[in-house]
Order: sequence, then C-alpha cells, then structure tokens
Amino acid sequence: MLNHQYIDRHTQQVRDEKLYADRVVRALYSSSLERAAWLTRVASSQWISDGLATLNYSTLGSQVTGMLRFLRQSGVDLTECVDSPESFTTVREIFERKIRYWDCRPMPAYDSMAVCPADSRALVGSLQETSTIFIKEKFFDLRDLLSIDREPWCEAFTGGDFAVFRLTPEKYHYVHIPESGIVEDFYEIRGRYHSCNPGAVISLTNPLSKNRRVVTILNTDVDGGDGLGLIAMVEVVALMVGQIEQCYSSDRYCEPEPIERGMFVRRGQPKSLFRPGSSTVILLFQKGRIKFAPDLISNRFRADAQSRFSLGFNQTIVETEVAVRSPLATAAKGSEV
Repeated sequence: MLNHQYIDRHTQQVRDEKLYADRVVRALYSSSLERAAWLTRVASSQWISDGLATLNYSTLGSQVTGMLRFLRQSGVDLTECVDSPESFTTVREIFERKIRYWDCRPMPAYDSMAVCPADSRALVGSLQETSTIFIKEKFFDLRDLLSIDREPWCEAFTGGDFAVFRLTPEKYHYVHIPESGIVEDFYEIRGRYHSCNPGAVISLTNPLSKNRRVVTILNTDVDGGDGLGLIAMVEVVALMVGQIEQCYSSDRYCEPEPIERGMFVRRGQPKSLFRPGSSTVILLFQKGRIKFAPDLISNRFRADAQSRFSLGFNQTIVETEVAVRSPLATAAKGSEV
C-alpha cells in the first residue's frame, strides 16, 4: 500500500505519517465490502464512535505512561502544556491538553491575514475552474457541506477558495479563530462518524459532507474585523470524535463561553475543542477575497512526496503540516471593501 507523506512547513522536508488503525480503516472502506455497506454504516455510527472513545481515552488510564512516551517519540513538545504532563491521569486528558499558545504559537502581526485554525496537515484549493489550484468536489460538495437549507451561504461561497485541515490523533485538539469578526450564523448538521484517515477519504464521494459537523459563519467586514469578507468555518467530527465543545475564550483559556450569533470573536483565540481522535476543519472564503500563502500552494505539487490523496484524483495533492495561528492567507489585491 502506498505510504502517506506530507511536507514539514518549517524545514520543507518530506515526512512519513503513521496512520492509526490503518488496516481496519482500509478494510472497512475497501471495494470488497461494497455489498456489506451495513458494516461501514455500523462502524461510522455514533454509538460505536462513542464506545471506542470511552474505551481508548477514558478507561485506559494505565496506558498514560506509554502514551506520553509515544507523544515524545512523535516530536510533541510536552513542555508546551499549561499543566505538567505528570498531572495527566487518563489518555483523554493528554489529548485534550492545553498549551501556552501565546508563547509557543506566535501569530503574525499583520492584521489582514487569516491564520491556520489548528495544528494539522493542510490542503488549500479553489472552487473556480479557472484557478491554478482548482479542486472540484473532491473532498466535499459545497451545498451538502453547508446544507441546502442555508442557500444564502452556499451562494456566498460559490467559486471561492477553501482550506482543509486534518488533525491527527497526537495533535493539540483546540481549534482557534482564523480571523476577527462577528458570528453571523452558527448551526449543526447531523451525519455519520467516518474516519478521516486518507484511506477512507479517497474511498468515499464527498466524505467531509457526510459526517456530522458544526458550521460557523464569520463576517470580517465589520468594525474591528480583519476585512476578508465572509468566512465559513466547518468543524467535522470523525471516528471517536463524538463531540465538539464550543468554548471560545478571549483571554487564553479563561471564562470559556459557547459560540452564539452576534458574538465578536478575535483572531487566534481558542474557539472549540475536539474530543479525542482525528478530525477535520474546513475554511471557506468568498471568491476573490484572499490569496493563500505561496508555500501552501507550491507544496501541493511536490513530486518527491507520496500521497494517498493522489489515488483516484486527477492530480497529486500533498499536505503541509502547519501550526495553529501560523499564516494562511492575506487579502487579495483590490478585494478590500
């Protein structure tokens, strides 16, 4: 089976990814199980996802020492944690750790710049057929993703740009605000709990439109906003991620509050927490409003990296590992309103 690799943004080196439960995921989403679709439906159901999460992350406290060792071997810097690693008593506490992001994840000083919402592996693309980074309906269908019941938002982002951020299980699981603005809309869409393993993604049609997800629409063209238009922030659950806790904090992690319409939220601040496991965040931008960081575009075409996202696609698509609050996109020239 083809390895899955990504680009380290800081060093520009190709890295191998360890895919968790890869054999199980490949079996569940293989063509040989096409006639056993019921098995995939059961495996992606909420009760299976919740059960696996409880077993793996809440009850296996005896594996904390081994998990901490694994994180260190994976290059995770545990000195970034707000709490001492020695204070963790369950695997869940490790995955839901808080970090000193104000020290270890510096944010660009330039205001009119969208930042990455998570420590993750990222892909950028466009829904415009004339774009050099065009990807049409590979990972999601726009109207399915945002819901056909929200037609104004579907229209607003037609032909726009997008970024997909895939969180792997060892990552810091807080999601941060990409741009300052007002919450215009906030809603949840019911769905399944398919894995975000690349093997599952390439085996399903529009996979990120099938899972349960939470949508936040930000208007950044307001007083105090960063002037990049409307931004849709779609948080997608996956296997063993049965819940997304909305916990916006304007000061570090202090006094968290749920996201509500009309709230003003600031760039770089914590917005939500994924329960343990791997999951995905999608950002949608309006047509012509932003320009992605050049390295995120050029890395997509790296011929020296093997990517499972090349299978079944018309072109190679390689991810870049990014840090939360790091540069994502700037305002396109002449797009200011």
